[in-house]
Amino acid sequence: MERVIFFDGLCNFCSFWVRFVIRRDPKGHFRFAPLQSPAGREAARVLALPEEPPVSVILKEGDRYYLRSTATLRILRHLAWPWPLLYPFLLIPAPVRDFLYSFVAGNRYRWFGKESSCFTPTPEIRNRFL
Repeated sequence: MERVIFFDGLCNFCSFWVRFVIRRDPKGHFRFAPLQSPAGREAARVLALPEEPPVSVILKEGDRYYLRSTATLRILRHLAWPWPLLYPFLLIPAPVRDFLYSFVAGNRYRWFGKESSCFTPTPEIRNRFL
């Protein structure tokens, strides 16, 4: 099953998250695309999400899309130990999980900064990007 993580390519925290996932995904479960890319804009269109500000993360697994904390926990489930241990937090109702997620996502530019151009992968990881 193809798994694609769509992320805000201008957000420093989101770019950190992508590098975090890549380092802990030795089996290469995930591919990546900035939300500002054609593939990212298409994912946002399919989900009828506003373009600005972009949602910080979308996970596409096969034909299904996941947002916010659900996407994050589903990603963590596939990373190297100990990160899958956080997956049971999915049992907490989404509105509760998403409250904290939205607080961080809503402040991500203020706390971590924003770039003027999209995240550019290094040659070593370029094949993981759409």
